[in-house]
Amino acid sequence: MPPSHRHDRLDALRGLAMLWMTAYHFCFDLNHFGHLRQNFYDDPFWTWQRTGIVSLFLLCAGAGQALAVAQGQGWPRFGRRWAQVAGCALLVSAGSWWMFPRGWISFGVLHGMAAMLIVVRWGLVRGWLRGAVPWVAGAVLVLAAPWLGELLRTQAPPTMQAAFDSRWLNWLGVVTRKPPTEDYVPLLPWLGVMLWGVALAQRLPAWPRLPGAAGLAVLGRWSLGYYMLHQPVLIGLLLAYKLF
Repeated sequence: MPPSHRHDRLDALRGLAMLWMTAYHFCFDLNHFGHLRQNFYDDPFWTWQRTGIVSLFLLCAGAGQALAVAQGQGWPRFGRRWAQVAGCALLVSAGSWWMFPRGWISFGVLHGMAAMLIVVRWGLVRGWLRGAVPWVAGAVLVLAAPWLGELLRTQAPPTMQAAFDSRWLNWLGVVTRKPPTEDYVPLLPWLGVMLWGVALAQRLPAWPRLPGAAGLAVLGRWSLGYYMLHQPVLIGLLLAYKLF
């Protein structure tokens, strides 16, 4: 098996996403504890930032999986990493249920990533995601999400609408309305974004080098642990500030 090695440009882009996410979540936490007055759920200034952050993470995940398969990474190693992502997703669900019992996270970014990684990995190993295929397939999935949602809303019977809007099926992304949850990253349209990451991996040497790339790359190598720890740290600091 060819030796695996890191790609600094990919790690740097992931590190940039992590810093952007931290700034976003810090503002969200300030709002949650009453230090800001912002609408994070409807204001385009915040909703588009969330879209950008999630897109960066999924692009990096798709590119990373394409590179891993190209380097000959086997299923056992993939399985160990996948188990970490899925386990952390369960922890996020538990923590969100404690903090937001009405809007707890049943299918957020880590849940979505765990499901999408299996699909993308299978497609890569089977040789289906080559050339223009991930570009075209990604575009189809991204465009299909609103079309199918509108079709469900206008043409489907109420029982089918209720089923697809429920937590049992809303992970597919075909819904009549966004579910009341603090994080929601369903297969549609986000699997399409991860497929674009697979396509971008083919052009990795041409990716621009980011300012401060060396430091960002170091940060980007620890994305899962950072993701799990940054919110408890931010919330703990704000609680400490409130107490003292």
